[in-house]
Amino acid sequence: MKILKYLLLLILIVVIGGAIYLATLDGNFDVQRSKVIKAPVEMVYQKVNDYKTWESWSPWLYKDPDTKLTFGDITTGTGASYSWDSENKDVGAGSMETVESIENQSITQKIFFTKPWESESDIYWSFKAAQDGGTEVTWGMKGEMPFMARYMASKMDEYVGPDYEKGLAKLDSVIQTDMKKYSVVVNGETMHSGGYYLYNSGSCKIEEVEKTMGEMMSAVTEYVMKNNINIAGPVFSLYHKWDQENNAVIFSCAVPVSDRVITDKDSGIQTGMLKPFKSVKTTLNGDYDNLKEAWETTMKYIADNNLQEVQGMASLEAYLVDQMKAPNPADWVTEIYIPIK
Repeated sequence: MKILKYLLLLILIVVIGGAIYLATLDGNFDVQRSKVIKAPVEMVYQKVNDYKTWESWSPWLYKDPDTKLTFGDITTGTGASYSWDSENKDVGAGSMETVESIENQSITQKIFFTKPWESESDIYWSFKAAQDGGTEVTWGMKGEMPFMARYMASKMDEYVGPDYEKGLAKLDSVIQTDMKKYSVVVNGETMHSGGYYLYNSGSCKIEEVEKTMGEMMSAVTEYVMKNNINIAGPVFSLYHKWDQENNAVIFSCAVPVSDRVITDKDSGIQTGMLKPFKSVKTTLNGDYDNLKEAWETTMKYIADNNLQEVQGMASLEAYLVDQMKAPNPADWVTEIYIPIK
C-alpha cells in the first residue's frame, strides 16, 4: 500500500509540476513568411482572394490531390468560404472563411481544423507594391494553443513556416505562368474605318520604345482628359519608320476622337485624320513582349498571300485592353493593322 501511495504521490507531483510548467509558457504564436512576386499587386491579390485558385498553389492541397473540396456560395472577398477533407494526416479536414477583404491591400481569414484535432486560428495577408514593380506579399497565421498543448506554440514556426514558404513559391510560379500565356491570330484582310485623332510624335532607339511611348501616350491622354474631349475608341500608335539598321523608330501616339479638334498651339498635341484603308489585321492576346512575334507573323501572312504593303503609309497598333484595364498581361489585347494595296 505504501508503494502505491508513493506512486500516486509521484504521479501527482509530475502532474502538478507539468501544470506549473505549462502555466509558465506563452501559448500564443504568430508565424509569417514574405516573398516579392514580380507581378502587379492587383493580380497577386486577386489570386489569393478567390478560394477557387487555392487548389493550384496551396502547399497542403498538393500533398493530397484527392482532397475533397467544397466551396461556399461566395468564393471571393468578404464572406467567402470553402472546406476540405483529406485522409492525409498532414492535410486533415477543416474550413476557412474570409472575415475581411480590403482590395489590393489585405485579407483577414479564419481557419477551423476538425481533424486530426480541433483548433482555430487567424490568417492574415498583406500586399504592398515593391520597389522593382512587383508585389511584396506576406502570409501569416496567429492564435493561441490550448493549455495542454502550449508547449507546441514555440514549434509552430518550425511546423508551419516551411509550408508557407512552399506555398508562396508555388503562388509565384502559378502567377508567372498565367502572365506568360498569349496567342497570335492573323484575322486577315479588313478595312480600318479611320477617323479623327489627337496625337504627338517622337523618335527614339528601338530599345527605348516602351518607355518613350508610355510618356508620350500619357501626355496626349492627359490633354484629352483635361479638356473633356470625347474619346472615340482605344488608343493607338502609328509607326512611321522602323529602322533596324540604324536602331531608330519614328512613331506617333494617338487618341481617337469623334470630331476634328483645334488644339492649343503650345500643347505639343496635334489633330490628325485617318482615311479608311485596307489592311491585314492581327490580334495579339497577351504581353507586349510578344509583339515582335505578332508583327513577324503578320508580315509572313502578307508575303505568303502575295499581298503588297503600302509603302510610306504608317502601320497601326491599337491597344484595346492594356495594363490600365487588366493587371494580368495575358488579358491584354492588341490589334495590328498593316496597310495593303
